[in-house]
Amino acid sequence: MKKRTTYIIMILVFLTGYLGLKSLSKQESLNTVQSNNGEKNMIKKVEKTNKEWKEVLTPEQYRIMRKSGTEKPFSGKYNDHYEKGIYYCPGCNTPLFSSETKYDHGTGWPSFTAPIDEKYIEYRKDNSLLMKRTEVRCAVCGAHLGHVFDDGPGPTHKHYCINSVSLDFNEAESQPNSESNHTEKPDESAKKAAKTETAIFAAGCFWGIEDKFRKTHGVVSTEVGYTGGHVANPTYEKVCTDKTGHAEAVKITFDPSLISYEELLKVFFSIHDATQINRQGPDIGRQYRSAIFYFNSAQKMAAEKMVKELESSGRFGKSIATEIVPASKFNKAEEYHQQYYEKRKKDNNGQCGTDSCLI
Repeated sequence: MKKRTTYIIMILVFLTGYLGLKSLSKQESLNTVQSNNGEKNMIKKVEKTNKEWKEVLTPEQYRIMRKSGTEKPFSGKYNDHYEKGIYYCPGCNTPLFSSETKYDHGTGWPSFTAPIDEKYIEYRKDNSLLMKRTEVRCAVCGAHLGHVFDDGPGPTHKHYCINSVSLDFNEAESQPNSESNHTEKPDESAKKAAKTETAIFAAGCFWGIEDKFRKTHGVVSTEVGYTGGHVANPTYEKVCTDKTGHAEAVKITFDPSLISYEELLKVFFSIHDATQINRQGPDIGRQYRSAIFYFNSAQKMAAEKMVKELESSGRFGKSIATEIVPASKFNKAEEYHQQYYEKRKKDNNGQCGTDSCLI
């Protein structure tokens, strides 16, 4: 009898351990990013000491984001904010919410029906204030964002109640630089005032990529910079260490009446090798990755559709490695990088491929 009891206990211990490991594995899978080439990359966590967080955050940001505080209702700058764009974490630049899912819940805090991607969000039980709530945190740096409730509108019926202090904003669309129109005919002025849209692409060294897009009909303006990383205020020297997570990218303002986003995608795929992973030619590192940073669902769908079509066509002969990810904060690069080829009157066929890129 004793022997039988011992076996039963051993079986129960084994099952408990197995189920625990299975549960842990399931939880870890929530923080896993599935890349286009089929490889799984764990989300890189941003960890800092309290002293380091105090150096990069304002006192109010530190109180709310690191100490789980709450701002006063109707006091946040994003409560009545409805410009088109992406809301991201001030602590690590991770894209969190889109203006497409923002709505007015009437409670006095920015409200969203869904995050941009569940993998960027962590949920924790919060039993403080004699209430049972679900806390929402940034999955990358652990910043407190707010809480989520089940009293939102369809289709999700979720209410992500978020502190403005826990958000930064990246505008999706912009107007072309204003010019004096007092001598122009009304119709010419109207054309100049036409609404523009924004696109961000990464395809290796941003010098040549910007040059190609600047020569594309319908592109109003361009600027090169760094995006998709987790370090505040990146510089060229920092990005070149390949430790900030940023990509060298080009931000494009275009006139959709002259060129569509789909046509920009065609240009994008024609000027670099989209099958290379974390490099372009001699330039090696994640900062040279191929990526499309979308601002809305229409851009995301267009990018995914084109990748699928290119894969089916067999044009590249290999799998496309281009990442399709939400736009996050775009940091403009140093002035000497802007319109590099035009300033130096160089033409290298839109590709860098020189030692000057490997500073």
